[in-house]
Amino acid sequence: MRLPAPALRCPLRWSIATLCLLVGLAGCGRHEAAVPDASSGGDQDGVHILLGLADQALADHRLIAPAGANAYEFYLSVLELDPSNAVARQHLGEQMPDAMAAVEQAINARQLDEAERELRLLREADSSNFTLSLLAGKLDAQRMIVVREDEARAAEIRARAEAAAEAAAAR
Repeated sequence: MRLPAPALRCPLRWSIATLCLLVGLAGCGRHEAAVPDASSGGDQDGVHILLGLADQALADHRLIAPAGANAYEFYLSVLELDPSNAVARQHLGEQMPDAMAAVEQAINARQLDEAERELRLLREADSSNFTLSLLAGKLDAQRMIVVREDEARAAEIRARAEAAAEAAAAR
């Protein structure tokens, strides 16, 4: 299965990047139509704004959560605007161990949908990381455990209902 382009996978992040770019342009006192081109530096203004938002998110301990307002998404948005941005790449790499630990905590706390979202985010930053593959396996195993527990609870409820029906029929 082929995934859509990163901008289509996470429209919220793309809209945040666009909003930051527009806010940055408005703050520069430009009154003419702002159509960024390679010479205007519009993308660079957006990059600086996003890097600032990412730094603030790190200071606020928002590494990979909440969705749409975390350092990882801001750094990935920087890379959408400037794929060779060394600062964003460096920070993504430096923060990867802590981000993986947060994903594992979410898995252990059975916040499986959130863990899956966070894992997708980390894979977007580093798709070849072996530890991310291990975390994906742990997530799948935890999902299977939850399904089995749910099935066992459903069977227990069915058994109680059948026993109650038999008791009522025996009266």
